[in-house]
Amino acid sequence: MLDGMGRDEMRAADADRQAVAERLKTALDEGRLDLHEYDERLQRAYAAKTYGDLDGLLTDLPNAAPVALPAPAALATTERPTAEWLAEVWKSWFSVVGITSAIWLVTSVGSGHVGYYWPFWVAAPWGIVLIWQTIAGLIGGEPRKQAAERARKELAKQRKRERKALEAALEAEAIARGEIPSEEKKSAS
Repeated sequence: MLDGMGRDEMRAADADRQAVAERLKTALDEGRLDLHEYDERLQRAYAAKTYGDLDGLLTDLPNAAPVALPAPAALATTERPTAEWLAEVWKSWFSVVGITSAIWLVTSVGSGHVGYYWPFWVAAPWGIVLIWQTIAGLIGGEPRKQAAERARKELAKQRKRERKALEAALEAEAIARGEIPSEEKKSAS
């Protein structure tokens, strides 16, 4: 299916667009792009569909090698998504069973004899449900899905921070050029 397709026609991923955005930010920081051109190229980078669209944004910048395909390891958000998912699923159970067992232990010591271990009635039913949930989640690939969702949300937060910083910089530049009044001038009038 992709045999006759060149690299420039292949679809770009979010990670590719993010890599170009970072290279453009570096060019802005180095003074190679002005703020307006950076904003324009950044918008085109996030709207790019193919590698060819992305490569065109970097051709006049030094070291503007074509955007590389990200390595599979670079796409992983965590080294141990399964362990993290299991900890997330089971941590409330361990906390509650620990607290109820501590209450049982304190009351047993306080009364002077070992009482009936009633925390079993909290731990056993809930534990059975969690065992079922764990097996179903592992079979269904839930740890990878949650790791990918967390990575997607983190990327969205990062993009939002970048947009806000860019908007603030554009506003500061417009104020410096006198296109819009500054807050100090507004309050003085």
